[in-house]
Amino acid sequence: MAKKSFGQHFLLDLNITRKIARLAEVGPGDVVIEVGPGPGGLTRALLETGAKVVAVEKDERFRALLEELVEASGGTMRLVLGDALEANEAELAGGGPAHIVSNLPYNVGTPLLIKWLTGPWTPASLTLMFQKEVADRIAAAPGTSAYGRLAVIAQATCEARVVMDVPARAFTPPPKIDSAVVRLLPRADRPAPKRLDALQAVTAAAFGQRRKMLRASLKALGGEPLAVAAGLDPQARAETVDVAGFLRLADAWTTLRQGRG
Repeated sequence: MAKKSFGQHFLLDLNITRKIARLAEVGPGDVVIEVGPGPGGLTRALLETGAKVVAVEKDERFRALLEELVEASGGTMRLVLGDALEANEAELAGGGPAHIVSNLPYNVGTPLLIKWLTGPWTPASLTLMFQKEVADRIAAAPGTSAYGRLAVIAQATCEARVVMDVPARAFTPPPKIDSAVVRLLPRADRPAPKRLDALQAVTAAAFGQRRKMLRASLKALGGEPLAVAAGLDPQARAETVDVAGFLRLADAWTTLRQGRG
């Protein structure tokens, strides 16, 4: 049985799991980190590609079942029991590149994505299942109701697009809403860590009061002069500012802080 406290909804339809594995574009020799494999539906599809799978599972109830998969894999699967939020992905990947492919537990999907986008370790690619509304927020364009902090951080660090919709009936138990698969490919011009930290700060301020104009929502960081320094209209609202505009805002705030220092 799925545990509500773990946000579990299992995907057992082999046609769908195989399609996700194809969309992930992984194959023999690739290292794949899968979070929350549960009963192993997606895991089986990933193993079929010839990839080496490192499965991270928090729910001890699946240990025996997943250990059977490990044994059957002939050395291409490893099971790690623990919390993915606390995992060291560089160690899981064995020091080399790794792809992340997961039907993420609903209650930790967004925190895990932020960790992978902003942390010290960068995945080779991410192919992730989210609730449809979260997937839409990740790939949203400026000026839309779904556009927010998550879209800016995701799109500043990766090329992000929704590649597959999955109806609720495909899951056991069926969730109340549909899901979608998002494919994220890290950008070559991914912001450096300090720039990314600044981006997180300015987006938190701007979208924390998204109905207000930038001159008000950014008041604690510099207000109207900060917006002007970034080449933005101080009377604009956060949802109308594109990713490039937020990166300029992050740079302007960094310069402003250095001036004050």
